[in-house]
Amino acid sequence: MVKTNDALGQSEPFLDFQERLSLVAPVDRPVLLMGERGTGKELAANRLHFLSKRWQGPFVTLNCATLSPTLIESELFGHDKGAFTGADRRKIGRFEVADGGTLFLDEIGSIPLEAQEKILRVVEYSSFERVGSSSPIEVDVRIVGATNEDLLTMAELGRFKRDLLDRLSFEVLFLPPLRYRGEDIMLLANHFASRMSFELNREVDVSFTRAAVKSLEEYHWMGNVRELKNVVERAVYRSEAGEISEIIFDPFVSPYENLNPVALPDTATPEQNIRQKEKPEVTSTTQLSFKEATRQFEISILREVLLVHRHNQKKAASSLGLSYDQFRGKLRKYATELLY
Repeated sequence: MVKTNDALGQSEPFLDFQERLSLVAPVDRPVLLMGERGTGKELAANRLHFLSKRWQGPFVTLNCATLSPTLIESELFGHDKGAFTGADRRKIGRFEVADGGTLFLDEIGSIPLEAQEKILRVVEYSSFERVGSSSPIEVDVRIVGATNEDLLTMAELGRFKRDLLDRLSFEVLFLPPLRYRGEDIMLLANHFASRMSFELNREVDVSFTRAAVKSLEEYHWMGNVRELKNVVERAVYRSEAGEISEIIFDPFVSPYENLNPVALPDTATPEQNIRQKEKPEVTSTTQLSFKEATRQFEISILREVLLVHRHNQKKAASSLGLSYDQFRGKLRKYATELLY
């Protein structure tokens, strides 16, 4: 078992990733971390740094997606006083701050091409100039980049410099999504539950009912570990006793009818609009009655098909003629009702 803060797991994909990370960490070369959102790319970069020869140096992070194209060069390379309007003093950039250590560039695909050219120069020559200065600054920095975008396709489309991609990809590590780490789901869930219970000053031990465990293990975690953490913490704070039986996957699901839905663009043809107007109007009472009847029917069908296929969601979806994503959407819609 490997643990680094919330990097906790015992599944084969998780342990394989950690082994590959440990292998490349001491090699003083750039590394790219590829993975979906919420898979723990910053935790992985942090571990790369502390397993490297640079562990006593600084570990500096920058989320490139949060900065406008006009600010990112200043953040990366710094600027001299008077370099542009509002530059009333010298600013030290992240590359200078990270000298002797590691610079973690999260969402690296968001960096504009002009800044990519300057990063390429740092990788090749270990030097750069601050914005508004022509004096070169020497640095010794290891770059670790991270993204959930397809950088190869971006390079083919001219949105990411191929030369920079080649130099940053000495090693490319792919973080496994949580849905491929079945053995780790309850390990992480119990970890997050215990921590949340401690934060709330609760003295009872936290546990999950069998239905709650089944629900957590069969959910398609598109938000990965970050989503699991939110779901579990929400379940802990909403439960009064130590046993958790209710799991709310989607906090935006309302128990009330939405009387003011968001207006969507009208894509119907004029002929379709005419036919729609010709249909007799249904009273609101009939609408509510029909909606509730439909809801109860769908819940009943979902329970039955999950039971028949022993909670194999792909088989259940196929038997209903639904895609896996459509079926998962139904499960999320009725998550609370299906727990009982």
